[in-house]
Amino acid sequence: MTNILLVGASGKMGRVISSMAAEDNELSIICGVDKFPKEAAYPIYPSFAEVHEKPDVIVDFSNPASLEDILSYATKNGVPAVIATTGLSDAQVDRIREVSKQIPIFFTFNMSLGVNLLCSLAKKAASVLGDRFDIEIVEKHHNQKLDAPSGTALMLADALNSVFDDKMDYEYDRHSKRAKRPKNEIGIHSVRGGTIVGEHEIIFAGHDEVLTLSHSAGSKEIFAAGALKAAKFLKDKTAGLYDMYQVVNVD
Repeated sequence: MTNILLVGASGKMGRVISSMAAEDNELSIICGVDKFPKEAAYPIYPSFAEVHEKPDVIVDFSNPASLEDILSYATKNGVPAVIATTGLSDAQVDRIREVSKQIPIFFTFNMSLGVNLLCSLAKKAASVLGDRFDIEIVEKHHNQKLDAPSGTALMLADALNSVFDDKMDYEYDRHSKRAKRPKNEIGIHSVRGGTIVGEHEIIFAGHDEVLTLSHSAGSKEIFAAGALKAAKFLKDKTAGLYDMYQVVNVD
């Protein structure tokens, strides 16, 4: 049994995770932390200072502002942490890497198994097509999403860039530029509207042909499923930084 402390327990993703965990006999959410506690099947506290349960793993689907409290609690109590919150700054990602030297941390910009497979396929395509094809990334999300571009779009761009030895520049907006597109560029574009859960498209545009790889999320359940799979994986791991590639390779 993997006992979970769920951060962001009262939010939309928290409720989805709670529902899915309740149907898994290998998981138990024993408590939660949320600034605005709501009634649940387990106790939810407004701060970590009030938590007295002993979780095996922390699962975080909250807010970037909560990160330091999560890492502080995790290191103090030696509890592994699955960080699934989006919109983290570069400094916060660096902080996660630093803390992972002390405790096991699972971190990825997207918890979907499909998105992580898309990332691998995109790298393979880039290695085959090389600089003969221009690369553009288009991401679409609901109108309530605060950050743009999405962390997943940046994750895809970084994966593609690694194929080119990190020599590519990211172009987020061309409206003020009057110049031909350079070869060493990855265009990243954001769309916000309606209730789009999440769509990511990678366009490889060459001479007289276009290759498109895409992923579309139909519900938040795919992210919850990935986070819970990560929680099982992370329990009893040694200190280090883990991601979805290791989870996929476990099966």
